[in-house]
Amino acid sequence: MNAEPLPPLPPTTQRELMLAIEQLERENFITRLAQATGTPVDIAMKYLPGPVNRRLRGMIKTAILRCLDVAVNSLEEDADLGPPPGWMGKLLTGISGGVGGFFGMPALPLELPLTTALMLRSIAEIARAEGEDLTTLEARLACLEVFALGGGGDSNELKLEYYAVRSVLSRLTQDLSRYMMERGAFNASAPVIARFIGEIAARFGFAVTARVASGIVPVIGAIGGATVNVIFTDHFQRVARGHFVVRRLEREYGAELIRHHYAALAAPGGANRPGLEAAD
Repeated sequence: MNAEPLPPLPPTTQRELMLAIEQLERENFITRLAQATGTPVDIAMKYLPGPVNRRLRGMIKTAILRCLDVAVNSLEEDADLGPPPGWMGKLLTGISGGVGGFFGMPALPLELPLTTALMLRSIAEIARAEGEDLTTLEARLACLEVFALGGGGDSNELKLEYYAVRSVLSRLTQDLSRYMMERGAFNASAPVIARFIGEIAARFGFAVTARVASGIVPVIGAIGGATVNVIFTDHFQRVARGHFVVRRLEREYGAELIRHHYAALAAPGGANRPGLEAAD
């Protein structure tokens, strides 16, 4: 039995959704970094010493925890009105990465939280430009979700697509929101906080590990930490744009309709399926 045709979206809306899919489902950060440098970063990742990986996991969780603190307490105060100046975020994180690249691994405990916080503010600017109300905790936590959505995962594991990752994060976000409403502040050791941080850090950590591993590859090392950080920031800004466009369209047309159109358009040859009009 053939599926019922989807109620059509206006052509301009469909083009917006297709662009968002491109930004969310395109190559991951590792692939983009490898294309920019001509070097297989995933191979370098396998040669990171165990102690380095363990230190990285701790630093990544600390960086995400600090971002959660910013998101809960002050993010809406820092996001300015107006179009998001994406180049400024790239410039600042590029400078941060350049300093970190100069001093190497010893600077990472200071550089990573700074870079991550700068990226969070850039993500918040994109969110506001797409109509998010950053006075709400839900919208601010959606900014943090971008780190998980753009982080990727182990190539040996099942790849989770956008809505699958969002489904996992949504349950954690709801639990965290209820916790915050009841307590009014968060305790980093609370189980609900640990689960939220752990889920985001696990996926974000894959991209961070790739970024760190790139420093041991001579070709990439010659390019410098600043360039790698610009690529890093640009990747997450693109994911943020896709994420918040989808959320805006869900508010306008309903979450279920947009999710169905997303699945249809993301499938091979999706634009030619019944009920969908060409986006050109």
